[in-house]
Order: sequence, then structure tokens, then C-alpha cells
Amino acid sequence: MNELADFSSALVFYEKPRCINNTKQKVILEDAGFSVDARNLLTTPWSAAELSSFFCDLPVGQWFNRSAPAVKSGDIVPEQLAEDEALNAMLADPLLIRRPLIAFAGQKWAGFFLEAVQLCSGREATAKIVVPDTIEICPRSHSTSSCTPSVSE
Repeated sequence: MNELADFSSALVFYEKPRCINNTKQKVILEDAGFSVDARNLLTTPWSAAELSSFFCDLPVGQWFNRSAPAVKSGDIVPEQLAEDEALNAMLADPLLIRRPLIAFAGQKWAGFFLEAVQLCSGREATAKIVVPDTIEICPRSHSTSSCTPSVSE
């Protein structure tokens, strides 16, 4: 089976394994009644075309994971990159990719937007589900170390 998204069944959720927020995001989706097919964003064999299909009309700066070590250190300044430069940087270092990437019901997007998932599914918004404003901000401090996973994850 192709590792990249199959829209015919579950919501495909590209994550960094053991990421605190990706874990919380999956729980929110499951609590809202979605079946989540979690896949490793870091080991998926991305092409530039496939990866760019998740960014739709977002400006390049919003394609990036702001908690990525290279972004936080200033080695990469997303707003200064052209689209091809940004994609090449992300293909070389998948930690740069904004998470999660979601494919569902023929749609793709980068970032966590429960309302978009519900809209694609035709479901009413679930009032009892609260999505924190910080759901895409890494709660760990990376000032001395990062949570960079090993290749085997």
C-alpha cells in the first residue's frame, strides 16, 4: 500500500511520533468520532509536489513548524524563503514541516483545525470539545536539547 494518503477511509494524520501535541490532537479527533490513521511524518517518502499539496494557499512562513530547532535558532527564517527553497529545506529536514499534515475526504492541510475536519466530514461541530489555542505550540523547552527522534521511530 502506498504510504501517502488514501482518502477512502480514516483521516490520515502525519505526525512526529511521541510529540505531545500530536498525541493530544489525535485524542481530540477520536473524541470527535473520527478514525485516525497516524503515520510518521519524518519517515514518509515525500516528494516536493506531494508535500506542497498540503499547504494550499498558505504563505510559505505558515508551512513551518515554529518549534523546529533550525527555525528557533534563526538558521532558517521561513518568511525569507521562496516556495522551492522551503520545500527543499523540509525534504532535507522533516522537523521543519508544520504538524500535523492531515488528509481527509479529498482535502489536505497543514496544521490542526478541528473545524475543517468536521466541515469535510459533514458533521456538526462538537460543542463539548475544546481545542486549546496552544495546540500547535510545543510545550517543551528546546533551549538545551530537542526531542529529535531517532531514525527508527
